[in-house]
Amino acid sequence: MAEGRNAAVIERAGAAEQPEERIYVASQWKLMWWRFRKHKLAVASAFVIGFIYLVALFCEFIATYDPEKRDQSFAYAPPQKLRFVDEAGFHLRPFVYGLKGERDQKTRRLIFVEDRQVKYPVRFFVRGHEYRLWGLLRWDRHLIGVEGKDATLYLLGTDRLGRDQFSRLVYGARLSTSIGLVGVTLSFILGILIGGVSGYYGGAVDNVVQRTIEFLRAIPTIPLWMGLSAALPPHWSPVKVYFGITVILSLIGWTGLARVVRGRFLALRQEDFVMAAALAGASEMRIIVRHMVPSFLSHIIASLTLSIPSMILSETALSFLGLGLRPPAISWGVLLQEAQNFRSVALAPWLLAPGAAVVITVLAFNFMGDGLRDAADPYAR
Repeated sequence: MAEGRNAAVIERAGAAEQPEERIYVASQWKLMWWRFRKHKLAVASAFVIGFIYLVALFCEFIATYDPEKRDQSFAYAPPQKLRFVDEAGFHLRPFVYGLKGERDQKTRRLIFVEDRQVKYPVRFFVRGHEYRLWGLLRWDRHLIGVEGKDATLYLLGTDRLGRDQFSRLVYGARLSTSIGLVGVTLSFILGILIGGVSGYYGGAVDNVVQRTIEFLRAIPTIPLWMGLSAALPPHWSPVKVYFGITVILSLIGWTGLARVVRGRFLALRQEDFVMAAALAGASEMRIIVRHMVPSFLSHIIASLTLSIPSMILSETALSFLGLGLRPPAISWGVLLQEAQNFRSVALAPWLLAPGAAVVITVLAFNFMGDGLRDAADPYAR
């Protein structure tokens, strides 16, 4: 029996040592993943971000209507609620009641109320307006919708022109979220190159770069945006304006990353592996790109993840002020222009839905960035 107990103790001790041995032989990326996985809020935020980008990728298919379709008879129509229960009981298939307009006896304003006599079942993969998925595939199927001549499905209501707010919100996700990725990519390139050169060479080069960064950061952000945005020709198409705004945000956003990279390079340029690469005949650009940058790439990824929300907020602010993207382009900032006056918000509070989308996206990126920042140093206690 003593031998059996000893064998059991040894087996439990071996099982306890296995996780430690797995940590010792794991790569840094695997250690980062294990540490990130423990951050439950960051993992949940990553799923939220993935869902938002999935919606942006298939916005034509998910939208219930053409975002530019107007119907003045349903201007400022309230959101139609999805229901499962009526007088007959519970239904597996959701439905919405029809809308009918009535005049308010006091204000004489047209208001919409539910018509309980009219019921429209909500179906999946219904036929609707024709579109080109990703500008390539011609199709007319939509994820959800209602069928019927006078049937309507306004999940988030309509604006002053009777355009479906849900469809415009879904289309706006593509521009507002992609501008953050494109802008951060350009900032990544500029920050790595300029910050790397500043930290690697030091001396006069470092002084010039740092004074330039300090000058750019000393300029108030909004006036700088206004000046650069005003330089865009007013006759440009929405696509050109989109790339122009992206370049503007990138030209301003690279300074923070450049300082991080410069500090890292000052600490790494005297390390043994850098000296060995230089003695082996590697060029300075190869040392920077192939040896020094990968050594702290995890920290750069975390910093970039935290930079995307600021890009999204910047585009939203510019478009809201009328200095960024302009109609007919659809972004969350452009949609928020409809809620600029108190009267519109008081009559149609659902016009603030794009603001809620911005808040959710920014919070998700910040929570995921916090998790990545903690996981970027897997050896920290």
